[in-house]
Amino acid sequence: MMFLVRRMAKHTHILLFLSFLLAAHRGHAQYFMEGQVSSISMVDTVFQIDTIVISAKKITPEIIPAQRLSGKELQRLSVVSVADAIRYFSGVQIKDYGGIGGLKTVNIRSMGTQHVGVFYDGIQLGNAQNGQVDLGRFSMDNMEAISLYNGQKSSIFQPAKDFASAGSVYMTTRKPDFEGDKKDKLKISLTGGSFETINPSVLWEHRVGSRLDLSLNAEYMYTSGRYKFSYKKKEGYDTTEVRRNGDVRAFRMEGGLYGRIEDGEWRIKVYGYNSERGYPGASVREEPGKFKHEDRQWDTNFFIQSSWRKYRSERYSLLLNGKYAYDYLHYLSDPRLDVTTMYVNNHYRQQETYFSAAHKVTLAEGWRVSVASDLQHNTLHADLVDFVYPSRYTVLNAVATAFDFKRLKVQGSLLYTYVHDRTKLVGASAGDKNEWTPTVVAMYRPFRERDLSLRAFYKRIFRMPTLNDLYYTFIGNKYLNPEYTTQYNVGVVYRRAFPGKSFRSLDIQVDAYLNQVDNKIIAMPTSNQFQWTMVNLGYVEIRSLDAGVQGEFRLGKVSVHPRLNYTYQKAQDLTDSSEEWYGGQIPYIPWHSGSAIIGAAYKGWDLNYSFIYTGERYESRANIPENYAQPWYTHDMSLSRRIPLRKTDLRVTAELNNIFNQQYEVVQCYPMPGTNFKIKINWML
Repeated sequence: MMFLVRRMAKHTHILLFLSFLLAAHRGHAQYFMEGQVSSISMVDTVFQIDTIVISAKKITPEIIPAQRLSGKELQRLSVVSVADAIRYFSGVQIKDYGGIGGLKTVNIRSMGTQHVGVFYDGIQLGNAQNGQVDLGRFSMDNMEAISLYNGQKSSIFQPAKDFASAGSVYMTTRKPDFEGDKKDKLKISLTGGSFETINPSVLWEHRVGSRLDLSLNAEYMYTSGRYKFSYKKKEGYDTTEVRRNGDVRAFRMEGGLYGRIEDGEWRIKVYGYNSERGYPGASVREEPGKFKHEDRQWDTNFFIQSSWRKYRSERYSLLLNGKYAYDYLHYLSDPRLDVTTMYVNNHYRQQETYFSAAHKVTLAEGWRVSVASDLQHNTLHADLVDFVYPSRYTVLNAVATAFDFKRLKVQGSLLYTYVHDRTKLVGASAGDKNEWTPTVVAMYRPFRERDLSLRAFYKRIFRMPTLNDLYYTFIGNKYLNPEYTTQYNVGVVYRRAFPGKSFRSLDIQVDAYLNQVDNKIIAMPTSNQFQWTMVNLGYVEIRSLDAGVQGEFRLGKVSVHPRLNYTYQKAQDLTDSSEEWYGGQIPYIPWHSGSAIIGAAYKGWDLNYSFIYTGERYESRANIPENYAQPWYTHDMSLSRRIPLRKTDLRVTAELNNIFNQQYEVVQCYPMPGTNFKIKINWML
């Protein structure tokens, strides 16, 4: 049986590719013929109706814990990138390596950055080299919504990759939307502020025809990254320094085509990003009175992706996805500029090809089944000594089912993953890996007339060692095993709308969970301190509680939207009971953290206040006073005004961040900016 499964997994890419071409051909032919019939049958008759706009607030309980920021709530936040916005979710830790130019990665429920799947318009962003996606390079300029899911999405109709992460972040970009006969929209934005920041952007949306829309978006960003920070000695803060080598020059361009077919839709997205930045490094005083770090990095990222969705009948639906991505990274550390560093001048090139086909069948009322197959190919080239030039083939097959018994909803899925690595050097490959991983989800409404729901889920998943873990020169270890996570979650949700009342809506979510991470991959020194290797050694348990409350109410003509989140986490390193630090809190995970957002709207004015708190934590697995990190918090505020100008809208926004100029570090020795401001001008034509 296992032999048959492996043979099927190896040939899945052929079946998947044929399925993709066949469905695309049928969809094109059907669209052409439907267009002919429509033009013939309607040529003699013209119907004209008035524009009808229907709006409502949909409240749909998620079976799996989910958090979402969208629309005006997302626009009101004082954020530059997606990483800044995600900080307001509970159970999330953002590692920010100092300022605008620093790397920004996300960790959900303390399971590690590599366990988080990041999706852009429904298709996952990849980094086979180190498993990390820099959220700092995704702008808020054209972002419509950001969602965070623990476990996986509460949908069975999705690609197999959507089942393959311990947690997921979904970014949804703006989709063209036109009213009446309008065929064009133009949005011009300009942002300027502290640290010599300048950030112009333009967004053009065009209705090509009754079935096709076009969107083009371009953005440039520059900042010097120079900001003051206080340098701390044992006796306290004694002097003020300026953060250097944090400049960023980045250009992003995106284009999208959005098509409509009968009972379906398709889209094509093209993304390009190019940047040069300095990495300011750790603020460690290398010489008396001097801080310096001159590392530079150049990035070029490109991808083209497509999605095609068709609801062929009430009982059958088909979803096809495809993607090609190219990523280039050049890293330079030159001792001629900084004598404290060793010479590094490396170039990395990644390529990814991905296809997916998902099928959903409704077998009976309240019973749905889906089958999804994905094929992915990754390559990595680098100019490192003795590099083995690995490539990886990944096949994922998922079977999922959902039952809806009115007050009880149950979902289950089983994911099969097959990974085959190849290297140019004979015998250097890590060999094949294949795993089966299940998920079970349930939600129950105990009272028919109450908006109260109980939910729970179990998920077993793993993450493959990255190509760096396995093959990086002098560090990689081809004998590494996958890193497993087991998640248990129970929660309660209360959601209720109050039509016509001053208090419009209330949403309360509380979840308690236990996460177990086995075979954790960590770096260990070898015979000398200059050569380390990756080993399976760690075991971590995370016991936590997430709570969130949000609502909406009106005070006269003022609309108020409060949102509160709180997280408690006890994340213990239980690797070796004989070690001195056994049972300690794992690094950078606070026991307590939370956020608050309060937005108020009055006529054309919007006022937004936000607060983020991260409690005490340790900077090392040794929980001793020398590694203790103090709590930090920030207060941010923004005020915006909408000014109608004939048939256009002008919005001016003023932001003040870190109002009380708190000196803090998210990561040790990487100081964050103090008080800073931004002015935004958005003009919608």
